[in-house]
Amino acid sequence: MIPIDLSGKVAVITGGIQGLGKATGAMLHRAGSKIAANYFEDSQGVSRARAAETAALFGDAGLVLAADVRSREEMARFFEEVKRRFGRLDYLINNAAILRDKTLKNLSDADWEAVIDTNLSAVFRVTQIALPYMQEGGRIVNIASISGVVGWFGQANYAAAKAGVVAMTKVLSRELANRKINVNAVAPGVVLTEMGESIPEAARKQMLEQIPMKRFGSPEEIASVILYLCSDLSSYVTGQTLHVNGGWWG
Repeated sequence: MIPIDLSGKVAVITGGIQGLGKATGAMLHRAGSKIAANYFEDSQGVSRARAAETAALFGDAGLVLAADVRSREEMARFFEEVKRRFGRLDYLINNAAILRDKTLKNLSDADWEAVIDTNLSAVFRVTQIALPYMQEGGRIVNIASISGVVGWFGQANYAAAKAGVVAMTKVLSRELANRKINVNAVAPGVVLTEMGESIPEAARKQMLEQIPMKRFGSPEEIASVILYLCSDLSSYVTGQTLHVNGGWWG
């Protein structure tokens, strides 16, 4: 038996109160890590309710705070609170993302900028803020997407952002190697999170026909790959994008 033991470690997961972020937090928590998750507070109070559920899941081993990845000031305060509460940072999972799907003809500047800022610029911003807190030998895992590889119809903004995440991952792996910080990306296919379930039924049926394994992934299946990348088992893996998509290549 080869156990993965993250006891004494601390992970930050952006957008960690739902979908893949929450599943990843639960997976790393089960392996012994403390979990800090931020979220964007919406005006309807939905995210606040989800945050309360997530905080209850992690208990004293968790920290869940409202902080917008688009705001350098809010994220700086968030990481200071992580340091105050836990005293260290070992893993950064850049997971926060949004969709604003439209064909290029109908894509507004606002839709383009919102997705690029949240899905790409925030990876730069959050990582830069986090680095002074990270332990030597830490791990950064950036969530990319199959869309950034194959380029789905109606996703010029999302695909461009996720392709940028893959490129940034390669650069950061070189820049941070001297600190023994491994930087990798995970590119899921369609996963049945809240975001995945927002895809129209007809489109999902068409996608399913193209997946050799004939099913969509679960959040836990993606989270298990992230767990591997955070563990000592991945000590010589850096600068890579792990495609977790059931064999689907568009």
